[in-house]
Amino acid sequence: MNWNRIENEQQIESIKENSQHKLQLIFKHSTRCIISKMALKSFEEGFSLKDHIELHFLDLIANRSLSNKIADDFEITHQSPQILLIKNGVVVYNESHEGINVEVLKGFV
Repeated sequence: MNWNRIENEQQIESIKENSQHKLQLIFKHSTRCIISKMALKSFEEGFSLKDHIELHFLDLIANRSLSNKIADDFEITHQSPQILLIKNGVVVYNESHEGINVEVLKGFV
């Protein structure tokens, strides 16, 4: 997978701006959690929308403050693992844990 790793606040601003032209997806992942590892693996195996959705990856352990900023900026409750689908600067879909389902994303493209 061609993940864009989120490592600073400017990238979050860029995601908001880029969502005006292309759907943006943030995958918030905890490298210490087996459920998160399983959700990431399942997501990567099923994802086939690279032409329609730009992917961003946030390592929660290394960047907890960025996870908090994302939760605040997009007005969502922090979860792990969690996906956020962003269009026109707002979250249009948000799911966590076993609810993460790649098939649902097809309805947004």
